[in-house]
Amino acid sequence: MTSQVRHLHPRASSSLPPILSLEPTVFDLEGNTMAEHHELLPTSTSLTDPALLEKFDRLFACNVGDYVALPQLIAVGDQSSGKSSVLEGLTGLPFPRDSTLCTRFATQIVFRRAAGQASRRIRASIKPAAQSHPECIARLKSWTRTEAGHLDPKSFSDMIHEVHTIMGIRSLEDQSKPTFSRHVFRLEISGPDEDHLAVIDVPGIFKSVTPGVTTKHDIDLVRSMVQEYMRNPRSIILAVLPANVDAATQEVIERAREADPEGQRTLGVLTKPDLVDRGAEHQVLDLISGKSMPLRHGWVLVRNLGKSELAIGDKTRLEVEEELRMREGWGSIPADRFGIESLRVRLQETVTENARREFPMVRLDINKKLKETKSALQALGQERINRNQQVDFLLDLVARFQDVMSNALRGNYGADDIFDKVKRFRLATTVIDRNDQFKSDMMSMGHIYRFRTEDDGESKPSTSSKAKDAEGVIDDGHITTRKIDTRIDVNDALTDPELLSPPVDEDIFRWLESEYLGSRGFELGTFNTSLLPTVMKKQSSKWGSIALGYISDIIAVVNAFIISVLDDLSVDGRISRGLLAIMTDELQKKYAKAIEHTRFLLENERNDTLISLHQSFTDSLQSRPEMKMQKVIADKTFHAGNAALGKVVRLEDIKLAMPGFSNRDYMVQQIHDILQAYYNVAQARFVDNVVMQSANYYLLSGPKSPMRLLSPTFVYRLSDQELEDIAGEDPVIHRQRMQLSKEIEDLEVAKKILL
Repeated sequence: MTSQVRHLHPRASSSLPPILSLEPTVFDLEGNTMAEHHELLPTSTSLTDPALLEKFDRLFACNVGDYVALPQLIAVGDQSSGKSSVLEGLTGLPFPRDSTLCTRFATQIVFRRAAGQASRRIRASIKPAAQSHPECIARLKSWTRTEAGHLDPKSFSDMIHEVHTIMGIRSLEDQSKPTFSRHVFRLEISGPDEDHLAVIDVPGIFKSVTPGVTTKHDIDLVRSMVQEYMRNPRSIILAVLPANVDAATQEVIERAREADPEGQRTLGVLTKPDLVDRGAEHQVLDLISGKSMPLRHGWVLVRNLGKSELAIGDKTRLEVEEELRMREGWGSIPADRFGIESLRVRLQETVTENARREFPMVRLDINKKLKETKSALQALGQERINRNQQVDFLLDLVARFQDVMSNALRGNYGADDIFDKVKRFRLATTVIDRNDQFKSDMMSMGHIYRFRTEDDGESKPSTSSKAKDAEGVIDDGHITTRKIDTRIDVNDALTDPELLSPPVDEDIFRWLESEYLGSRGFELGTFNTSLLPTVMKKQSSKWGSIALGYISDIIAVVNAFIISVLDDLSVDGRISRGLLAIMTDELQKKYAKAIEHTRFLLENERNDTLISLHQSFTDSLQSRPEMKMQKVIADKTFHAGNAALGKVVRLEDIKLAMPGFSNRDYMVQQIHDILQAYYNVAQARFVDNVVMQSANYYLLSGPKSPMRLLSPTFVYRLSDQELEDIAGEDPVIHRQRMQLSKEIEDLEVAKKILL
């Protein structure tokens, strides 16, 4: 066993610096103490801005770096570049030298001054990678380790072994696991004498696959991880590369140039100067002097202890650095560009300058991100975890639906932007247009035979001019009973479209005569009382097709309105689909009720009893003879010379003008006139009743219409399971909500930190 030898450097001070009061110890290969690195204990410097850097440390601690780019120091380098030794010199942490424990993940090391702490404390934790599985996140976050005082090499090595296991990284015992991880190992070192410094050590870049250890995927993964950290525009890149190789050929320099083309945020570190060939020192000096590959923050040369030197333990870092300066070719290096102490000072300058420069922009970015995150959370709607939340959510939806419905029925389209989206939302207008079509179809196409008017010389079809452009009118004068294309799941309640031909061109008198002759009994001077209901039923036989086509269209309009409004108002389609699934049966019943009532009105108008108390019916019957007489004698009238009498006609002329009617012709004429008078009254009454009762009352404005189905009562009657199925938060939405809520919480904390 090698005896312990303690080496004190002449420059060592009894006043421990804030940043690295670690007193790390070097061990031999068996883990025995060899020498204490007092050269890692520099004199405290006032170059840092503790208050500012502490703010950024606290921002990292509350995960704000996940949402906005924060100023940070990134240590990058190829494998075997000496990066771990440089970080050990800067941090005093005894990084493991076992090849199986080389950097397999990003390590964030944070030094923080804690004036209230009596002694130094080291806390280790793991920050899960973004998009990790919730179970993985919980497992990683549950792991923490706390050490008091200092970490010796064995303790640190054991901790790294444990982190490998927790992260699920390949080990000698389990070769099936991945070699690298995107999780972050975090070390927080706090104490009354610590200074503020944070550095992230990422895995070293490598180009060759090691069979059984690394793969091509690992090469790409590490390269992607390094580039991701370097792309942060607020990061300082600490690029570590050996001095004994051509810097221009190093991949770390290539990656740094991609992320920082102008070299504005890169600080170069050259290691292994003792391996530079004699006479080749000028290439290194050209880099340090800025003659080749100039960087804004320049280059610093450091001399790490080699494995043999560490094993023997008879020299310190400061001693080997002094020995190097004494060698020919190295003495001209400026003091501020040589050694770990100069690198530390330059880092403190660079980090502080970068933090001061980026502070205002970080504050702006945090405020902007907070606003965006709150908007995203608001867009998800209110939380819906328990029954009360789900009921409240649906009640809000119902209230919104009822507002839209009320405005749609009143035609108050300026009250909501929803009415500007698609035509089907303008419910009142759509229904009124369909009402007009219904009335027009009934008047022009509802009868089988066209009635005779006083102006008719001969019977003429009412659709002699073909309305090719009218909706629902076919170019040969036929019409379809359905005007609205129905692509909704209520077809069981609706009638199929039917093609109707215009009134026939055959003389109505011939038909009525045939009906009269076929129904005569022993009536004297009149006709059978059952004849009028018979001809009325025949003449109105198309009413059913027209009316049922109309009410089917109104049902289609109402159903499409309900579905469209629910889809528009719902946070996601699952809510509207769930509501409609429960509403469908009741909607079908209400639609069937409207159709049933239409059939009732139809049957009532076309039964065997014809009734009308309307004055127009009486007036029409009384005016028919008078109108006929006026037409007959119109050309026989003359002025008798007496202004008081006006126009007169001779009795002889009246007798001569009156046609001679047989009893049969007279009866047919009477039947025609009575049928026409009653048909007109009954048709107007039927149209009004269908529109007012079947459409308006049963489908639109009535207290039990489909439009009233979605109500607070409907919501309160839902079972717990139905509420969960309809309004329960989708797991994906719930995770988004939790993530956004966590972001808002972190960003709110960050906002207070930056005040």
